[in-house]
Amino acid sequence: MHHPCCRAFLPALLLSVVLAAGPWSGAAAAPTITGCPLLPADNIWNAPVDALPVAAQSEAYIDTIGRTTTLHPDFGSGTWNGGPIGIPYNVVGAGQEMSAVTFLYAAESDPGPYPIPADPLIEGGPAADGDRHILIVDRDACRLYELYDARPETTVSWTAGSGAIYDLRANTLRPDGWTSADAAGLPILPGLVRYEEVAAGTINHALRFTAAQTRNTHLWPARHHASDLAGSQYPPMGQRFRLKADVDISGLPPAVQVIALAMQKYGLILADNGSDWYISGVPDERWDNDILRELNRLRGDDFEAVDVSSLMLHQDSGQVKLPSLPVRRSLSWLMLLLSGSPP
Repeated sequence: MHHPCCRAFLPALLLSVVLAAGPWSGAAAAPTITGCPLLPADNIWNAPVDALPVAAQSEAYIDTIGRTTTLHPDFGSGTWNGGPIGIPYNVVGAGQEMSAVTFLYAAESDPGPYPIPADPLIEGGPAADGDRHILIVDRDACRLYELYDARPETTVSWTAGSGAIYDLRANTLRPDGWTSADAAGLPILPGLVRYEEVAAGTINHALRFTAAQTRNTHLWPARHHASDLAGSQYPPMGQRFRLKADVDISGLPPAVQVIALAMQKYGLILADNGSDWYISGVPDERWDNDILRELNRLRGDDFEAVDVSSLMLHQDSGQVKLPSLPVRRSLSWLMLLLSGSPP
């Protein structure tokens, strides 16, 4: 029999446990940018994968991408071929003038308009001939605008290969089969390594990377693929990988250890065709390129493919299933205690 004073105290105790637990107790805080969430905390980009099973075709995928090929940071300080090293992003507010964009792949693009600032930061620089991504965060609406192969026509009109608009507070995926500014039909910005994250000591999301040979299919959360290769040895777009838990990263520089820890906990998402094991990030003059190059001490053999299918709630949503938490077992015990039944 429980003492009356304890019974009176338990409701307050139970409430304190619930409040402390929050919606996803034990999960890291969702990444943010300019005061906006960089997708919800329970989005697949922000979900840890360190405890998930290895994918059945992991060995074949690693062989295809390159078992002895070393990682390469596709970002840094300074310039290469006249442009910044990495994929920059622009920040605008509610008053930004909107621009009309004409798309090559209009059927799979969000029509806009897009809040493109004057002289926007473009991947590779204004004169680039490459992917020419333009990423724009509207800090007031918490919306992300991304363009591929964007080229100006006038001060308020552009052409682009494709474009996508995202609500950074939502888990919405693009329609299945649609591209985005990326081949996998996913947003680019949530997977970029940013200097401020590394300087703070933690990256709480998966990283974007590329591979030269991919399969003619895609896995959740990817929505699109861009390959004619049908062999099962080729990884599909959207395939998640992670740095193996037993890889010793203690000898890496501290900044590189932050990136490596993120690759162990959150992993990498295959998002585009490109050079093998190229990790995407934001250019920043504070990067030390010599330190970043220490990432090449890691190679393909240090990684494994991950099966994330158990996290999927719905194929058309990026939201993941919440884990079974010890606090929930504690709540069940407290409820029994409140009812007067022994646990």
